[in-house]
Amino acid sequence: MMYSTIDAVQAEWLAQYSRSQLAMGLMQRGQKGNTYHSRPTSSSSSGDEYIIVNRSDASDGNGNGSGSGSGNSSVKLERSPESLDLQLTRDWQGELLDDDKSKLALAALSSANPKQVLMSSAAKIADQQVFNVRIPFEGGPITDQRASGRCWLFASTNIFRVAIMQKYALDGFQLSQAYLFYWDKLEKANYFLENIIDTAGEDLDGRLVQRLLADPASDGGQWDMVYNLVRKYGLVPQALYPDSWNAMTSSTVNYVVVGKLREYALELREVMAQAHGSPEATRDKVAQMKEDMMREIHKILTLTLGPPPACTEPFTWEFLNRHGQARTVRMTPREFADAIDGTVFVAWVGGPPKRVHSISTKAIEEMVSLVHDPRHAPLTRMTVDRLGNVVGGRAITYVNVEMKMLKRACVAMLQAGFPVFFGSDVGKFSDTPSGIMDLGLHNYSLAFDTDMYATQVMDKAGRLRSGESQMTHAMVLTAVHLDEKTKEPVRWRVQNSWGTDAGSKGWFVMTDEWMDQFVYQAVVDRRFLSAEVKDVLKKEPIVLPLWDPMGSLA
Repeated sequence: MMYSTIDAVQAEWLAQYSRSQLAMGLMQRGQKGNTYHSRPTSSSSSGDEYIIVNRSDASDGNGNGSGSGSGNSSVKLERSPESLDLQLTRDWQGELLDDDKSKLALAALSSANPKQVLMSSAAKIADQQVFNVRIPFEGGPITDQRASGRCWLFASTNIFRVAIMQKYALDGFQLSQAYLFYWDKLEKANYFLENIIDTAGEDLDGRLVQRLLADPASDGGQWDMVYNLVRKYGLVPQALYPDSWNAMTSSTVNYVVVGKLREYALELREVMAQAHGSPEATRDKVAQMKEDMMREIHKILTLTLGPPPACTEPFTWEFLNRHGQARTVRMTPREFADAIDGTVFVAWVGGPPKRVHSISTKAIEEMVSLVHDPRHAPLTRMTVDRLGNVVGGRAITYVNVEMKMLKRACVAMLQAGFPVFFGSDVGKFSDTPSGIMDLGLHNYSLAFDTDMYATQVMDKAGRLRSGESQMTHAMVLTAVHLDEKTKEPVRWRVQNSWGTDAGSKGWFVMTDEWMDQFVYQAVVDRRFLSAEVKDVLKKEPIVLPLWDPMGSLA
């Protein structure tokens, strides 16, 4: 959900959200050797109950998931809190400013962005846009989500458009991200109100209801949410429903919609708390209230984003293909989405092109979301309690795998000519102007004599548990550079949605080491999964609580 630009309102909201995540402790409640998962709630169960699931601290093959940062409880020390000693701080400062290196660091770091001062020129030189495995058709142009959190919609539609561009012989094309954004906002409002009704018996100040109220209808989302929207509403070309100002700068419409939804939540809870008549009468009253509320949300969204095309009515799209020929397409948004069927990809892997795979609506439906969460055992199926957008739609589910397995599937996708939707914590060790994501990009130890994440407890699992890292942004992989001898990944080519001023005309490069530490998700065709991963899809998922970091929306 990372914003390409962040205004004051959004920055404050993000800061408050980060503080709330830290304050909630991020699941550090368990007994040694166990982790806690939210119990699927009903009107008679508490949102603060847990199911204990046995968990081992097995390593994931990348040095994660073990050590003292495993989330186990500590023994409480009997001690009195100590205030900060003023003399001690004066001594520290005097000692610091007596050091010539510290004086130089003060002059440099206090007058400029420390990240720019500490940036490694060697990393910038090494991280080149050179790849030996690349999909033959990446699609274009580079898109720009502007000051909104719609990265997941841009990443997914950038994948869908590749098939459409090949089918209609287009040099440049965008699907309407605003179309999906409109329906997602409306569906999320309905999903939120249903959750509020279902949790009416919960304590308003309890963790579950407070988490629902904290984020009623954010801009962010996940792959399964995209699937729900496309299945119900279809797709339309951007030319027929372009971005409005509020789609590009979503803070104001979010302020209004979120404020109204929180108001509605209190109203619904009050009515249900004071209900004394028959259950049927209460249900009818709540249903009418919710309908009136949704009508108001619909009005707000329509007046700010513009009325979208109806999903069941035909649109007319006229365009010129790359040969200069005029073409006309007339179909409904649902038919347009279904018409992706049969488009052929041409793969290139260091040799002559050849036709190998096709993409279809069926293939999109069967895409699997792999994640790397070293807090949990590999080959575990996971879902997140009460996370979604369309009532009755597909639940958000992940298959937890080791990082090597996730990357192997990504390489296979790229070798077959398919782009890959992935989610990461893009703000860590990255630089937007150069478009580089590299663990060696910023040398913090040069200035501070201590490095970021220098201790074992702050491994990938520790960062998830402590609120230091989570999925924040969705992008697309289109190429990888493999070592000629080992055939292991060295770096990856990334299509971002921050416009052409970011990176190399919109393209980023990600080192494989960075991917190990800050990529959490990749969505792949199940044809490229091993039998043991496919078997996980048959298992019942463990249920993570709504506030778990894997419940973050890109």
